[in-house]
Order: sequence, then structure tokens, then C-alpha cells
Amino acid sequence: MMCAVVFQRQGRLYYADPGSLTPSVGDHVLYPTHEGPEVAEVMWAPEWVADDVGGLPVLVGMAGETHLRASEVSRKKRASARVAARRLIREHELPMKLSGVDYLYDENRTTIYFTAPHRIDFRALVRDLAATMDGKVELRQLSARDEARLTGDIGSCGRELCCSTFLVDFEPVSVRMAKDQDLPPNPMRISGACGKLMCCLKYEHPLYQEFAEQAPALGERVETPEGDGTVIGHNVPGETVVVRMAADGKVSRCALASVCSSRKSYESR
Repeated sequence: MMCAVVFQRQGRLYYADPGSLTPSVGDHVLYPTHEGPEVAEVMWAPEWVADDVGGLPVLVGMAGETHLRASEVSRKKRASARVAARRLIREHELPMKLSGVDYLYDENRTTIYFTAPHRIDFRALVRDLAATMDGKVELRQLSARDEARLTGDIGSCGRELCCSTFLVDFEPVSVRMAKDQDLPPNPMRISGACGKLMCCLKYEHPLYQEFAEQAPALGERVETPEGDGTVIGHNVPGETVVVRMAADGKVSRCALASVCSSRKSYESR
């Protein structure tokens, strides 16, 4: 069984194992976090899933009136902290941008996330924020990718960012992956909302590597069911090789499995 919850409307979906609970859409439940259980709203009622999904956090229980009141206080605290932080950042003339605010009710602690081009001395800002918020205040600097994950956005594909929906860890992505997939080396075309290389470049890269190991190189003479020819292109998603026939110059798309290169070329690969 699996269900999905959100901590705020139109926010990111978090998946969980309902355990013995049977909440409906719109019910409030307690979702386990590193800081303790937090109130979340069910957006996807528990359902059986075909795939074997393991390692999901188990819901702690249904949220009661006490939890809902604490959640409302936290929401108001976050809103006031956001306004105060923006005002004090302007007053201190610090080159930083507010990215998000979190509040822990049990510890009366406010965590403010920000981005900046370099390290900043924000000790005076923390002191003023603590006096304004009447509680503990922490400031944490985020990287460009962490900010995109926290704030969310729409990618060039028209869908929500992978990092703000399902990606757990950021895996290294290189320009070499874009070159292997015949993508233009234009930073505007292969960069995500965070300004870094798109994480999705890594998704299909193993397929391109496998195809390159098996397919004849461009310009190589090959034999096909339609006759001999020269390779002029590859279509990795379709697992086909584009061949220009030697007899009449016709261009044909042949399945990779049906294309045979010379033994010398095969042994050299």
C-alpha cells in the first residue's frame, strides 16, 4: 500500500506507507521527518501498487486538534519570518536571496534558507532576526540545485522539475553525456532551471553508451538486407542505423540487429 501527502497546497508530493491507517483524500495525517512528525494533507488515498516499493516512511497516525493548531501556528510563524527576513536583509544590505522558511513548533526554532554568490557574514542579521521572531533562528545557505528543489519550477520539457518531485540524490552530470547524445553544446539548451546541467542527461546516457559499443561508426561500410552502403547516422531511441546505399544513393533506416560491418571493424571495436 502507498499514499501521497503534501505539506502545503500545490506543493511537492511525498509518498508514504499508510500502515494500519486508511485515510481519505483531504484528511490530515502525521508524516515522519527528521525533526519529528509533521502534519500533512492526503492527496492520494492508499492504494495497492503493482511494483514492489520498499523503504517508504510509515505514517505515524492521524492528526488531531492539537496537531492542527500547532500546524496553523507554524504556518503563521513562517509567514511572519519571511516578511521579517526580507526586511532585515534589505536593511543590512546583504547580497542574499531568501529561498524558504521552516519552523519547528516544539523547539520554537525558525530555519531560513537563502542563496548567495559567496559566503556571507550574517551574524548581525541572525541577532536581529532572533530578537524580532522571539525564538531561535538558523540561517542555511543553499546551492543552486538545492534552491531549485526547494522552490520548484517547470522544466524545458513542460513538466515539474525532477529534483522537486522524485529525485532523492543529485548524481554527477557532465558535458560528455550531452555530447554522447548528440545534443548541442549550448548552455541554454542543456541547462536546467538551476543553471547547472540538466539531471535528465543521465537518464538515457547508458543506452547511448551501449548503442555506441554495438553500432558501426559513421562513415563505415556495412551490409544490410537492402544491400551494401555507408553509415551516415544513428537513431538510438529507435535502435536503427541510417545507411546510404552504394547502388542508388538511397537513404534507408535499418534495424541495428540487421546491419553487419566488416570483421576488421568489428574486431577493432
